[in-house]
Amino acid sequence: MTRPDPNQVTRVGVVGAGVIGGGWAAHFLGRGYDVVAYDPAPDAGDRLRRIVDGAWPALEDLGLAEGASPDRLRIADSMAEACADVPFVQESGPERLDLKQRLLADLDSVAPADTIIGSSTSGYGMSEMQRACARPERTVVGHPFNPPYLVPLVEVVGGQKTDPEAVTWASAFYTAAGKSVIEMDVELSGFLANRLQEAVWREALHMVANNEATVEQIDQAMTEGPGPRWAFMGPCLTFHLAGGEGGMAHMLDHFGPSLESPWTRLLAPELTTELRDRMVEGCEREADGRSTAELIAERDRKLIAVLRAREAV
Repeated sequence: MTRPDPNQVTRVGVVGAGVIGGGWAAHFLGRGYDVVAYDPAPDAGDRLRRIVDGAWPALEDLGLAEGASPDRLRIADSMAEACADVPFVQESGPERLDLKQRLLADLDSVAPADTIIGSSTSGYGMSEMQRACARPERTVVGHPFNPPYLVPLVEVVGGQKTDPEAVTWASAFYTAAGKSVIEMDVELSGFLANRLQEAVWREALHMVANNEATVEQIDQAMTEGPGPRWAFMGPCLTFHLAGGEGGMAHMLDHFGPSLESPWTRLLAPELTTELRDRMVEGCEREADGRSTAELIAERDRKLIAVLRAREAV
């Protein structure tokens, strides 16, 4: 099989059909692709179809590609079947390095020579995952944000043995598939968005652990404060505006000394049983009896509204 132009791909493989893999399958189906999926779990097919069915109303609301249909999903009986005759495979296996290495090596052994293999890993570098691959040059990271069928971002980066052309092709494919692509310059632990998200998460855990804020207050602080701005303007440009006419230069010159103030605690706090229980109880209070399915539906509905509003402005 000769690798096609990224804009001409019509069929993709998905290996690993959990929350992320299922979200990828829903995204690709919504964009009008044929999807062949494989997961070794006995109930994987039924679970995947439930994920797709749950995502479909949001995809319809957002706008389906011509010909898009959940009927274009096929459950494969083997990894080799999922990889046959597809130019691209999205791997979304469990986040364990030894398993990722073995899974990528297995994919590499059964996928056609020209097939690009993208991994949904949220933290491992491709250099460490591709070590057992016979053809590591076609392996790339394609790190999404959950749910992949709604959140636009995907971070793409290769490993030390990845052919730069594979990264370029994967980035073009993801773009054609409707994603917002960051083609990273270097491998970075946790990638870009996770690193930023993790900093906020650690601060939240510290504030709860030290009785400085509740779970509800932290979430309100984000959704009613930085969150609306960050939907369309990142922290750097936001602080550029905080400098007024002088921009970022004035902001750094004026507020720079305060950056050394001990406001933050970027080291993770000890995850004690007490902290764990308080986080769980706080989230249960916020959920207020709503099931996970209800919260997902609410999240998807509101995400679509934000995406539409952002597009409008």
